Amino acid sequence: MGFFKRNPFGHILFLKKWLIRIFGVLTHRRYRGFNQLQIEGSEIFKDLPETNVLFVSNHQTYFADVVAMFHVFNASLKGRGDSIKNVGYLWNPKLNIYYVAAAETMKSGLLPKVLAYAGSVSIDRTWRADGKEVNRQVKMSDISNIGIALNDGWVITFPQGTTKPWKPIRRGTAYIIKQYKPVVVPIVIDGFRRSFDKKGIQIKKKGILQSMVIKKPLDIDYDNESVDSIIEKIEYAIEQHPSFLKVLTPQEIAEMESLNKLRKFNVEE
Repeated sequence: MGFFKRNPFGHILFLKKWLIRIFGVLTHRRYRGFNQLQIEGSEIFKDLPETNVLFVSNHQTYFADVVAMFHVFNASLKGRGDSIKNVGYLWNPKLNIYYVAAAETMKSGLLPKVLAYAGSVSIDRTWRADGKEVNRQVKMSDISNIGIALNDGWVITFPQGTTKPWKPIRRGTAYIIKQYKPVVVPIVIDGFRRSFDKKGIQIKKKGILQSMVIKKPLDIDYDNESVDSIIEKIEYAIEQHPSFLKVLTPQEIAEMESLNKLRKFNVEE
């Protein structure tokens, strides 16, 4: 790799590699140390194409979710399976992983700006700005940038556009899927909201069992399937469809209580 080789967004790959290495080492114990990340389905990564893959996930914090995915993706590609043991998998990380984030968030301080260099595709939200509800048109340059990222590699997006659960899927995600026809891989995460503050920077509680389930790619008819149908598939896949809010059976409640015992807080802070 040439020292000044850049990706399509002008980021120097040598610098990006070292940012991922450094932040990977600094954050590793957040997922394998005083918290434990339980991973399922990571064998899928080795069979995915090098480019045009879109990961859709529910969202719990601004940054901790994405950082965990960088760990899991790279660990799996280095043969770790459902484990992030031994952070050496980040010595030669996959450099064409991107994530979609609100431009407002990525400009909110020095740390977000540094994290943006590691792979952010920043977009202007059409529904919210400066903490207020807005209604503005989608910037075509934002859509084009997501397309550029897909053409170069893998892209992570949080189609609800918020860390609040049970919010609707933004229709723009379905339009992007129909336009660029990526392989769409759903991811379901849990435990991050209990582990970290909203930004995913400050540690809120230790001893939390975090989980990340990577599911099989969605079966989508890009040309004939409607936007509403794609949205519904995503809602079910990332377990954010309204039907998941229905009353649970006694067996499901018992299983959740059993799992919550594993997620109990440590007495030590």
